Amino acid sequence: MNPRTLIIGSGLAGITLVRELRKLDKEREIIVITADDGGFYSKPNLSNAFAANKRPEDMVLTPADKLERDLGILIMANAAVARIDAGRREVVCTQGTLAYDQLVLAVGAAQIPLPLAGDGVPDAISINSLADYARLRSRLAGKRSVAIVGAGLIGCEFANDLRLGDFAVDVYDQIEQPMGRLLPPVAAQQLRDKLAAIGVGFHLGARLEAIRRDGERYVLIDSHGNARPYDLVLSAIGLRPNLALAKTAGLATALGIVTDAFLRTSDPNIYALGDCVELGGLFLPYVMPIMLGAKKLAGTLTGKPEPVSYPAMPIVLKTPACPTVVSPPPSPVGHWDATVSEDGLRALFVDQASGQPSGFVVQGGFTRERMALAAAMPNLSA
Repeated sequence: MNPRTLIIGSGLAGITLVRELRKLDKEREIIVITADDGGFYSKPNLSNAFAANKRPEDMVLTPADKLERDLGILIMANAAVARIDAGRREVVCTQGTLAYDQLVLAVGAAQIPLPLAGDGVPDAISINSLADYARLRSRLAGKRSVAIVGAGLIGCEFANDLRLGDFAVDVYDQIEQPMGRLLPPVAAQQLRDKLAAIGVGFHLGARLEAIRRDGERYVLIDSHGNARPYDLVLSAIGLRPNLALAKTAGLATALGIVTDAFLRTSDPNIYALGDCVELGGLFLPYVMPIMLGAKKLAGTLTGKPEPVSYPAMPIVLKTPACPTVVSPPPSPVGHWDATVSEDGLRALFVDQASGQPSGFVVQGGFTRERMALAAAMPNLSA
C-alpha cells in the first residue's frame, strides 16, 4: 500500500519537495494543504516585481490545477489547518480530517508585527505573499511617498524596487547602517551610498516610536521627536517562523521548529522544511537551504535517508543600484578584511580560530567572483 504524505504549505518549500519526491516515487499519495489558492509563485521575486510592472497574476508560474495534473497530487486550496493530532496521525482542517503516514510542515515564516504605538500601525503593509503584493499595488495607486520600516535585506530590496518605480522612498531603522547585521560597515556604507544616489532616503540610528494617521497620510515619529508624513508605510523588520501548528502537535520548538539533520522533528512521523525550520541552531530563511533540504528530505521520505549538510550559500541581494552578494560566516568571531576599488568591493571574514576566510561580501564587479569564493568557504553545518 502506498504511503500518504501530507504537506502543509504550497510555497517554494512545499512544491519543491513534491517535485523531488516525484523524481523518486511516482505512486505515493501526496496531498498539499494550503491556505491560499495553491498556485505556485516565487516569493523571493515579490521584492523586485514593482519596477518590472508585474501584476499579481503575472507572478503565478503554475496554477494549482496544472500542478495537480503535472505532479499527480491533490491540492486542498483555501484550507485553514486548525491542529495536528500527532497521536492519531491526523490533520484537522476546514475541509475535514486527513490521516497521514508522513507529515511535512512547510509553513514558512511571518513578518514580525511592528512594535509601535499609534493608530496608523494597523495600516502598515508587510509583503509575505502574493496577496500582500496585490494589496500593496492597490494601495500604491495614486500615491507618491513610501516609508519602509526596516533596513535589512527585504527593506533594502523594496527600497530599490519602489524607487525604480518612481516613488519617493525613505528607510527607517534603529541600526546605524543598512543590513548592519549581515554586512561589515564598509560594505553597508557602499550599499547605503548607492541607494542614496538613486534617491532613497535613510533615517537610521533612531528608534521609531509611533505611526499616526493624518487624514489619508501617515506620520512617522522617532525617538528624536522628528515627524515625517508619507502616503504609505511598508514594514520589513524581519521574519518569525510560524510555530502555532507545531505546538498543537507537541513538537519541540525554539526560534523555529527544531529538527535533526534529516529534517525530522521530535515526532518521528513529522518533518519540517523551509523558513519554519531551526537546524543545529541555524534559522536560514533563504532559497538555497530550501532547495538543498527538499532534495535530501525526499530521499529520507522514500527510504534513503541522507542528512542535510549546509555548504556556504551566498545570498544575492536584489539591489541593482548596488549589486551585492554575501556569504555569512558560520561564527561571528573574527574580523573583516576589505578591498575597495572603482570596480566595487571584496571583503573576506577571517575566522579567529582557524585564521582562514569563512565568509565574504562582494559588490559591484567583484560579484563575478562569488562562485569561486563560495567554493573556498567552510560548511555552515555538518
